Amino acid sequence: MTDVYTLGEPLGVVTSGRVRHDGEARLDVCGPELTLAVALARLGHDCAYLGKVGGDELGARVLTVLRGEGVDVTDMRVSEGLPTGLLLRESRVGREPRTAHYRAGSAGSLLSPGNVPIDRVGAAKMLHVTGLTAALGIDAQDAVRAAVSAARNAGVVISFAVEYVPELWPSVREAEEVLSELACASHLLFLRQDELDLVKPALTPEREVVVDRGAKGATVRADRMRYDVQGWQLPVVDPSGAGEAFAAGYISAALDGLTPQERLHRGALLSAAAVTGVSDWQGLPTRAEL
Repeated sequence: MTDVYTLGEPLGVVTSGRVRHDGEARLDVCGPELTLAVALARLGHDCAYLGKVGGDELGARVLTVLRGEGVDVTDMRVSEGLPTGLLLRESRVGREPRTAHYRAGSAGSLLSPGNVPIDRVGAAKMLHVTGLTAALGIDAQDAVRAAVSAARNAGVVISFAVEYVPELWPSVREAEEVLSELACASHLLFLRQDELDLVKPALTPEREVVVDRGAKGATVRADRMRYDVQGWQLPVVDPSGAGEAFAAGYISAALDGLTPQERLHRGALLSAAAVTGVSDWQGLPTRAEL
């Protein structure tokens, strides 16, 4: 049985200090679901990833990374003639990274409900989806809904990370409607402190809600109790993959049957590993390194 099934858009990412001046840049692959899948696979969990890449070198790199990390890519699709999406990220010490999205018409943004294998989703222990994938367009949004519906019908635990990216949504109102819908369908909800107002209807006592406060730590409300963990006390190289790494650590500990406090602790460990490296996922630990 697959432990976690996830779907999203895998991307290339070019990172530089200041694009208009720097003569050097770093090429990697990224995406919140990709980071989560790699993190879980390194911790010994069976994770399957659904997404589309272009028939280009970036797409080949995505598949090479996922296969090399032990992620199940049975359901990955290669769309010839379409590009793999790309992010251009400026990462400067002491400042929040600035990201430009080049994903309009990309292969990954054209994920559709017909790509979702209902039986495979229904056979997993957990489905993890994000609001970022739901923001890519109506087809991708409906693909997320199809996966959530399949999971609910099969009694699969649903994990949802809000991952609100304003520039990908037509309006805040539409984002609130869709994100609240998905959050209310979830059993486990991940969000940043500044995303709380977007999903107010989902903030009910019976739902397990994890609030990532970045360097200040994180909080979870589970079984009508609140638990906290302190933030990182270490130099931050790039915080870009911190939220996804945290969610992966938390989910890993939940799959292992650990307590909410222990789940927070593992999430914080993975988040710390992510922010101390230049890649969203390359510095994440294996089970032995925990």
